[in-house]
Amino acid sequence: MLCFVMENSKRKMISNAPTKECQYGGECYRVNPVHFREYSHPHIEKLLTKAVSFSMVEIPDDVKVHKSVFGEQLKIVSSLFPHLSCDSINPEKKLKVEPTTSTQPLPTTSSACTSSVTKMDPKPSNPGKDNMNTIESLFAERRAKMQATQRDKPPETVAPVKKDGPSSNTTTDTGISLKQAIPRDINSYFPVVAPRGRMAAKLAAAAPYNFFLTTITASKPTHTEPLSITFQELLDSSLGELECSVQMNFMVDIGWLLAHYFFAGYENVPLLVLYGDETPELRMVSQKKPNVTALKVEIKTPFGVHHTKMGLYGYRDGSMRVVISTANLYEDDWHNRTQGLWISPRLPAVPEGSDTTYGESRTDFRASLLNYLDAYKLHQLQPWMERIRKTDFSDVKVFFIASVPGGHTNTPKGPLWGHPRLGFVLSQHAAPIDDACPLVAQSSSIGSLGPSPESWVLGEIMASFRKDSAPVGIRRLPGFRMIYPSYSNVRQSHDGLLGGGCLPYVRNTHVKQEWLKDYLHQWCSRTRNRNKAMPHIKTYCRWSHRGLYWFLLTSANLSKAAWGVYNKTGRFEKPLRINSYEAGVLFLPKMLLDENFFPMDSNKKHPPFPMPYDIPIIPYAPEDTPFFMDYLQQ
Repeated sequence: MLCFVMENSKRKMISNAPTKECQYGGECYRVNPVHFREYSHPHIEKLLTKAVSFSMVEIPDDVKVHKSVFGEQLKIVSSLFPHLSCDSINPEKKLKVEPTTSTQPLPTTSSACTSSVTKMDPKPSNPGKDNMNTIESLFAERRAKMQATQRDKPPETVAPVKKDGPSSNTTTDTGISLKQAIPRDINSYFPVVAPRGRMAAKLAAAAPYNFFLTTITASKPTHTEPLSITFQELLDSSLGELECSVQMNFMVDIGWLLAHYFFAGYENVPLLVLYGDETPELRMVSQKKPNVTALKVEIKTPFGVHHTKMGLYGYRDGSMRVVISTANLYEDDWHNRTQGLWISPRLPAVPEGSDTTYGESRTDFRASLLNYLDAYKLHQLQPWMERIRKTDFSDVKVFFIASVPGGHTNTPKGPLWGHPRLGFVLSQHAAPIDDACPLVAQSSSIGSLGPSPESWVLGEIMASFRKDSAPVGIRRLPGFRMIYPSYSNVRQSHDGLLGGGCLPYVRNTHVKQEWLKDYLHQWCSRTRNRNKAMPHIKTYCRWSHRGLYWFLLTSANLSKAAWGVYNKTGRFEKPLRINSYEAGVLFLPKMLLDENFFPMDSNKKHPPFPMPYDIPIIPYAPEDTPFFMDYLQQ
């Protein structure tokens, strides 16, 4: 009873505790600490306050989500807000709940680059730790998660940090300094760490495709595969000395992201972050880190999101690099999920006095990228657009295929966005394709596709995705195949049912399009050691026994919001409506190999294209069902 009475006063005392309740209440299935820092979950907090210790918390039988999910949520809330637990009253009990860490006071740190930040609470819970580094709160959540996952591990020993100048720090409310929040040893912070200084050689060896999959924590063979990559390798010094960068994404754990920059030695390098999913940490980061600018990309329609996953990296010698990815910028997406990345070659600055057309690629990649960035209408992107105009993209041999929200008509250069853009490029550059070759789509979510295959998939998508450079004539519609994890796939994944946390397809949508099951195929990736790593990657391609005709890596799931849908009514409406920002790259053999096909098996002339899944693909058995997010709520 005492704990219950104290709950509200404790919440007021702790300035970083959320006051806004989660709208989903007991049906919330999220296990991302960012969500629990932003929103209160009274049904979880009450359980913690009533229990004598964390180990004695009993999960009720009537919880509305899967018990394994609820257990993870309890751990997260207990780690983020230990004062909400009764254990905080008794130090001996507290040790059973909180991770084993040093009990010594944390030293203050100082930096010439830190800036003042207004305190959110005039009464910090521990006045003795007021003068902390201003970046510390950005890492508090990440550290809490580390502690939760390392609960049974021995404590890390961290040497005291010496002050190197007058302190310019201000009070924050987390009680965690940067040096303490991030162990000096990177191996104590990230589960998989690649050797330093080797990424440039790895990228050169990946030519001509430059196509990587993320390393899987639970699959040790992927830790040393030449085509596996960790995020910190994108910041490897061998790729260039970073001068500035842009990260464009949907979900961003800013503490996790800045930890990578910290370990790479770029903690004070200018960073622009464009994101779609709002968090308190992203809203406040510019106050705490003046070199970081974080902007939420606003979309007029409620049905669209900023889903693009792209990085722009500028180097001190004037060169730059572009990375197109399928992964959000937070730990889970780089842990046990299959993700894809295309990494451009290092792109030098054009010589002074060059013509404006100098340095364009055969695929018009530079012009396409500039059109895309211009669609944001953000002045913060203008310096980057100017830099791109003065960069030599001639070594880029893939096409940039993107979507931007709005209504769109064709331009003199053809359609610019969505599935019509892909169809236009295929009609210009793809070798003639046998109509017997199906389109194979693979994504981590599926939208509302309509009551029949003809509603949109066969009626619109296939009209664009089927195109090639063959003369116009009578053609039959190719087949359609869809790779999407089944319930069995997810249940056997590295993380069990929680592995389906990146697959937000729901039963209510599926019951309106049950025809889709006739087209569904299992996720199978034994060849790439990712059979148990659920796919957040999105790909589209066509192949035959002769080889791979084309391959698209993109952030775009199979949905109307991502690819666009033609308006059927309304005299004054634009013909194509897109709701979301998306970005991808199209691989065409004519551009990369001067051939009509990518080889899918080894040959003496060209390396095989690194497909992310096994071929042939395996259809669902009659008893199979796609994985629904509903399973995590049962």
